[in-house]
Amino acid sequence: MQIPGWLRKIFTVDDGVLDEQFSLTDSRSKGQRNAPNEQGDQGDARREEPAPDVALAVEEPDLFIRRPIPMRELIRNAEDKASHRAPEPNEKIPDDVDDSHAMLKQIFHLPENKDIVIREFFIGTEPHVKALTVFVDGMADKTIINTHILQPLMILTHIGDGPKDRTMDTVKAALLPGNQISEFEQWKDVTAGILTGSTAVFVNGCASALIVESKGWEHRSVGVSQTEAVVRGPHDAFTESFRANTGLVRSRLRSEHLVTEMMNVGKLGRTDVGIMYMAGLTNERLVEEVKRRIQAIEVDYMSDSGLLEQFIADNPYMLIPQALSTERPDRIAHMLTEGHVAIFVGHHPYVLAVPVVFWSLMHSPEDAYLQWPFGTFLRILRWFSVLTALLMPAVYVAMTNYHPEMIPTDLLLALAGSREQVPFPVIVEVLLMEFAIELIREAGIRIPSVIGPTIGIVGALIIGQAAVQAGIVSPLLVIVVAVTALASFSIPNYTLGFAVRAFRFIFLLAGALFGFYGITLVFCVLLARLSVQKSFGVPLFAPVTPSMNSSLDVLQRGPAFTMNQRPSFLRTRDEWRQQPHTRSWSSSSKRRGGRNNDRGDA
Repeated sequence: MQIPGWLRKIFTVDDGVLDEQFSLTDSRSKGQRNAPNEQGDQGDARREEPAPDVALAVEEPDLFIRRPIPMRELIRNAEDKASHRAPEPNEKIPDDVDDSHAMLKQIFHLPENKDIVIREFFIGTEPHVKALTVFVDGMADKTIINTHILQPLMILTHIGDGPKDRTMDTVKAALLPGNQISEFEQWKDVTAGILTGSTAVFVNGCASALIVESKGWEHRSVGVSQTEAVVRGPHDAFTESFRANTGLVRSRLRSEHLVTEMMNVGKLGRTDVGIMYMAGLTNERLVEEVKRRIQAIEVDYMSDSGLLEQFIADNPYMLIPQALSTERPDRIAHMLTEGHVAIFVGHHPYVLAVPVVFWSLMHSPEDAYLQWPFGTFLRILRWFSVLTALLMPAVYVAMTNYHPEMIPTDLLLALAGSREQVPFPVIVEVLLMEFAIELIREAGIRIPSVIGPTIGIVGALIIGQAAVQAGIVSPLLVIVVAVTALASFSIPNYTLGFAVRAFRFIFLLAGALFGFYGITLVFCVLLARLSVQKSFGVPLFAPVTPSMNSSLDVLQRGPAFTMNQRPSFLRTRDEWRQQPHTRSWSSSSKRRGGRNNDRGDA
């Protein structure tokens, strides 16, 4: 039987196609490979001993013929390599503009790199002085470069005769009207300034360069907080601009003691990291510890404050956050006055505040803007929601499987009747519904915002109703899972909400295996573990355990005029934030303040 030609082509492999495919594997000879051998000396012996029956033609591709190089060609190649080398980081800037131009080409890989712009010109003096400017297209404001750098140097130049006047000091002091100008003599400082959006100015005959402030990249304007919305209080939030974020804090906290220190993280791409604290108030040991941990980070690129938090956390394997991440400038300003340290990471709209205690994660900025009874009510509601989101599914499973005597008779009969047609155990029902809720929540975040809320609401209603009608889950379980999801949404801290969602499954499994005993055991282990955890030297449960003198702003919200003391666990240099008798005109406030001072709870 003859096979048709078209059928043979389907099952025929052309080996020549494999030679034309692109591959990233190392194609060098065996003698040139320097990868470490994981099999030891025996593997080296096996690789070096050729097989006796291997033909010479097989070994020919691994042979390289080296021909002698003439001395003139060798010297010329060495000179070309030396003239086109990239400068060392600590190398000085040459006084010749042409040499600087050649080194700039090597540093920024010109002319392949089209983002770097080098503008050569002559300073309008007699005689003319050659100069050049360097900036990154898209990061620098071209209007500032034209009107504040090029125009003054090329047109509005008035330099007297003589070489002594054509120095970099004269250019910096009399010719450039920029508001921020710095002079550097090393390439590493000049390169860092160019990559941050500034413009470098090189003048012939000067062994230094000027970095002129000209940042002007596009960024999102100040908007509304997305994850920490409030009804009464400021509505502005941090944005993707480093200086805009620091300015938002300084516009609220107008103090000459507010200090911002700058650092760089990253070897391949440097990211600006700012440390903000109150000089004379914040504990100096805390500031030094924050700087020590950040300086110890060795990474190619730091793109987000969440990554930095993982590098500097005391225990990165702990699910509970050990640094407060917020996008509200008013909250950062308040925490700075208490003695915390704020960390700004590059162009990221979230700022970290360290150290943090567990109770601060449950606080909302709106608690302070409302009267203290309303703030206390909101905090009690949040604590109830945390316990509900953490334990409600586990308690439901434990009571149904192991402790039915705790359920009222009428409710037990209704529950048994609703589960009569359900073919799955209770734990399977809960896991199915929890998985559906988590899937709907994640889908509502990832899909476009126009249809996101619709998918969340309609999807939950349709899935819940269809599951009940199909007899897969009981109606009471739908209510339990829905209330648990609502309780998790009321947690003010986004990272803490993730931790509660993770711990919920742990408690759920403990309740399914051991009932209330398993839930109690896991709860005690969790409390014991959190009680010994620290955040930058501060116990996570302070000032409750260990017990310390503090204001009422822990589990509840006390009156603003009675909370006179800063958190004692921060060991600030000034323990008092206000006078004990702030409402001096009120006799009741005087008596309350006196009683607070007597017991140490000012």
